[in-house]
Amino acid sequence: MLVPMKPRDDTLRPSPTGWTFFRQWLKNPLRVAAISPSSRQLARQMMTQLPRPCRRVVELGGGTGVFTQALLDHGIAPADLLVLELNEELHHHLVGMFPGAHVVCGDAGDVAAIATSRGFHGDEAADAVISGLGLLSMPRQTQQAILAAAFATLRRDGRFIQFTYGPANPVTREVIEALDLVGRRASFTWWNVPPATVYVYERRVSRTLSPTKMR
Repeated sequence: MLVPMKPRDDTLRPSPTGWTFFRQWLKNPLRVAAISPSSRQLARQMMTQLPRPCRRVVELGGGTGVFTQALLDHGIAPADLLVLELNEELHHHLVGMFPGAHVVCGDAGDVAAIATSRGFHGDEAADAVISGLGLLSMPRQTQQAILAAAFATLRRDGRFIQFTYGPANPVTREVIEALDLVGRRASFTWWNVPPATVYVYERRVSRTLSPTKMR
């Protein structure tokens, strides 16, 4: 007697995107800060921190494209989106997913030069930088170089939006003071793996955010 086979539950299989990310983490766990892509809830929280109006955005550390897709869904036109990803396999993945966007395989420390070469400067400077980089694990000098380059791509009142794992501020006080920034802890989600916090940084002179004492 033949026993009917149960339908295969594809929900138990890892997604191609998740597997691509996990494979890169296995190759270099120090460079890829998490073992799984960021959650959609975290992406939504990042999007709520975009300034209004917001037309042009630079993304640092595109990963598997969770934030990239959220930015497009938010209304950012592909031609107004510049995505940097240093990992070659993840970069190739992003190019295939978002052919209309400016997707560059490059280092975040070079973002100012890359942005200028792609037209993100002057009157066409970015309104926001979205970052998925593991700033918390970086030396102070590296943090400062990346933040300085990122703010060089932003309009005067532009925002740098960063997520980090856990509640700790990922940018050192020395870097915040050296670059004359203000910041705030914007939100926290348990539903990301691991749980994540969103921070927002701006130039002190813009005063578009109330300076909040960083904890």
